[in-house]
Amino acid sequence: MNPKTVLVVGAGVGGQVAASRLRQLLRPEHRVILVERNATHAFAPSFLWLMAGERTRDQITRPLSELLRPGIDFVVGEARGLDLQGRRIRVDSQSISYDYLIIASGAELAFDAVPGMSEATDTFYTLEGSERLHERLREFRGGKIAVVVASLPYKCPGAPHEGAMLIADFMRKRGLGDRVEVHLFTPEPQPMPVAGPILGEMVVRMLASRGVVFHPSHKLTALEGGGTLLRFAEGDPVAVDLSVVIPPHRGAGFLCDAGLTNEAGWVPVDQASLATRVPNVYSVGDASAIPVPGRWKPDVSLMLPKAGVFAHTQAEVVARRIAAEITGKAARETFCGEGFCMLEAGEGVAGFAYGDFFATPTPQVHLKRVGRAWHLGKVLFEQWWLTPPGLRRDALRLAIALGSKAYRIPAIV
Repeated sequence: MNPKTVLVVGAGVGGQVAASRLRQLLRPEHRVILVERNATHAFAPSFLWLMAGERTRDQITRPLSELLRPGIDFVVGEARGLDLQGRRIRVDSQSISYDYLIIASGAELAFDAVPGMSEATDTFYTLEGSERLHERLREFRGGKIAVVVASLPYKCPGAPHEGAMLIADFMRKRGLGDRVEVHLFTPEPQPMPVAGPILGEMVVRMLASRGVVFHPSHKLTALEGGGTLLRFAEGDPVAVDLSVVIPPHRGAGFLCDAGLTNEAGWVPVDQASLATRVPNVYSVGDASAIPVPGRWKPDVSLMLPKAGVFAHTQAEVVARRIAAEITGKAARETFCGEGFCMLEAGEGVAGFAYGDFFATPTPQVHLKRVGRAWHLGKVLFEQWWLTPPGLRRDALRLAIALGSKAYRIPAIV
């Protein structure tokens, strides 16, 4: 059997899972190469806790080399050119050949896409932004805070709602609950529209119960006055004292240059296999475009949300399909479209949304009642993810034991 090389571009959730699973499934003579421009991994779901002062940078970052399984060739560098016919990719000044390619490059934040917005704009969508925003919230003395979704699509569809609720909770803890208004503006007609109107209405009620005013169908066109004046496509401008922005997202430039993306800049893939139109090339996670078959509004075309839970499952599917093909077996793994997320609400509680996004005629997504168990589940996953692979089983058992004692929840392992 000729040795094969599987190249994974991007070391977020999808890239790490794909590379690790491939290394488990393939014999040592087959190479697994992981390319990532950052040598340090920052766990994005914890940026909200960093913003709220419940985490520090050191608690949610790890050297990537510690999180990878032995036998993975880790290359620190940025993908700058892709030759699909020659099966070769340029990473900074070097060229790497492959037999199979997994694109897990995620979504880039386009701060330059909205007038008045820059990388200095307050946001909890970056590590540095979350740190800066924590200091801004600590210094805030009262007034109107606006959490603003700049455009669609954006990764982690629950994060804007979580962020608004955690900001409101932070202000209540500071004794400023009666002096601060928290508003959430989004171009969407409802929270997480792909999940349907019932879940959307439940999230609206959840926001209201936490003191967040929800403003749907507001398309941001500009920021003025250092973020103190919001202009929208329709309606009057809105004056605020602090704006917290979810910036526009876009796909990686090297994928567009290679002709692998659609007009919006995302990579179309087969719903079940995650294969692109190019043989032996797959795409997982935020870089991908997967239409959702069931639509509750016939005039709106919806795509599968960009979320880590989907990237994780998709990476497992692709890794097993590639390993099966290399070892001469039938590739049977398919992506089912099921996913979930925990919605942090503050005060150590969270909601839990889950469902089948490929169900017809509409996605079947449900929201569980807010409780401490869902918050604990998010904490446990954070601790599991940030632990080196060889120690994860023991670390998870310890975290569950400690968490069960703290939250008075029966141990689940």
